[in-house]
Amino acid sequence: MEEKVTITLVKDDAQLQEVAKLAEQIWHQHFTPIIGEKQVNYMVEKFQSYPALKSQIADGYEYYAVCLDGKLVGYTGVHAEDGALFLSKLYLEKSARGKGISSQMLAFLEDLCRKQGLSKIWLTCNKYNENSLKVYRHWNFQTTDSVETDIGGGFIMDDYIMERSVAPQA
Repeated sequence: MEEKVTITLVKDDAQLQEVAKLAEQIWHQHFTPIIGEKQVNYMVEKFQSYPALKSQIADGYEYYAVCLDGKLVGYTGVHAEDGALFLSKLYLEKSARGKGISSQMLAFLEDLCRKQGLSKIWLTCNKYNENSLKVYRHWNFQTTDSVETDIGGGFIMDDYIMERSVAPQA
């Protein structure tokens, strides 16, 4: 039997708290080898914690919970700006990777772009996050720039800026 993936808008505090809890788990697992535990702790608190996500929603971001057979396994956060969809976050827990779920998430985001009349999706990705870079390149995201961003606390994000066009609705 095929596993059922659902992607739904996070609408209440309880859902947002679950997303923040999952974010902390994913970040510690995935990013500690790339940027170290101190920077992971800092970035989780600053960008992925419940108060941070709540503040981002107040600033116009939308968060979507990704569930596999009813269990939260990932999330994505987006914000429309300047005719494009900024893909701020797209994360899956380790057990959910390699099952085509991220491709379903991308299809969902492309559909969201079309519904909002947006022409592209853009994101930032750590230059040393090789698995994610491989996935984005597979999805035909092109690297358009690189940027080093001082995020405070003595930390820098060393990222590529990537984008891909989204065909308009037929």
